[in-house]
Amino acid sequence: MRTYLDCLPCFLSQALRAARNATRDEAMIKRVLDEVGRMLADIPLESTPPESGRRIYQKVAEITGNRDPFREAKEESTREALVLYPFLKERVEASQDRLATAVRVAIAGNVIDFGPNRAFDLREEIDAAIEKEAAIWDYPSFREAVGEADEILYLGDNAGECVFDRVLIEELNRPVIYAVREVPVINDATREDAVAAGVDKAARIISSGTDAPGTILGTCSSEFKEIYQQAGCIISKGQGNYEALSNETRPIFFLLKTKCRVIADDIGVCEGDIVLKKI
Repeated sequence: MRTYLDCLPCFLSQALRAARNATRDEAMIKRVLDEVGRMLADIPLESTPPESGRRIYQKVAEITGNRDPFREAKEESTREALVLYPFLKERVEASQDRLATAVRVAIAGNVIDFGPNRAFDLREEIDAAIEKEAAIWDYPSFREAVGEADEILYLGDNAGECVFDRVLIEELNRPVIYAVREVPVINDATREDAVAAGVDKAARIISSGTDAPGTILGTCSSEFKEIYQQAGCIISKGQGNYEALSNETRPIFFLLKTKCRVIADDIGVCEGDIVLKKI
C-alpha cells in the first residue's frame, strides 16, 4: 500500500503522542514535531506508511532517548487481555465453527492499537467482531489453506493483541511460527510481549528482524525472509502488516479491523469493518 496525503497529518499526530509518552520536556517534544514536520516534506507517496513510520519513530527515540515510550501501556494491555483469555476460549468452545470464531476473536484483538487515536472497549469489540457481518470474509480459502499447510507463519501485530492471536493459534492444529518485531516500536509486539501473552505455549516465536511498525521485507532478517518465502500459509495481523505487504504475491491472509479511512478505502471497505482477505 502506498502513502496517501491523509497519512501525513496522521504521522505528525503519532509523533506527538509518542513524544508525550517518551518525555514531559516540552522543548524536546517541540523539537520532535519540528524535525518530523521537516521530514514529511521528503516522504515519497510511493513508499509504504510503515517505511515512513519507521523513520518517524526512530527520530522520536533519537531526540527523547526513550526507545520504548509505550512500554507501560503495552504491559497493561497484555494484563487486561489475559483476564479475558478464559472468556475468549469459552466463546470459541461454545461456537458451531470453532476456527471461524477464533478468527473473529483474533480480529477483535486488533483494536488494541496506539497508532490511530481512538478509545476502545475490549468486550464490546469482541462481541461486535463475533456478531458483525464481515466486509470481506475469505474464510473457505483460509480454512482450506490451514488444512493443507505443514507449517503456518503468523505475523503478529500489537502487544495485548497477542493473547487474541494465541486463541486462534490454538485452533489451527498446525505448527505455527509467530513473528514479532525485533525492537519496540509503538505498541507492536516484541518477543517479551508475546511470551507475556503465553504465545510461546502455542507457537515458536521468532523476530522478523525489523524495527518498523509493519513487516517491511527489506528490513527483515535473512532467517525471517527464508521462512516467509517457504511458508505455504501466512496469516498477517493488523493494519501495519497490511500496509507493508498488500502488494506482495505470497499466499497471505490479512486479518484486521479497519481503524483508518485511508486503509478502508484502499481495501474497498468502510472504516470499522472486519476483514479476512486473501491475496
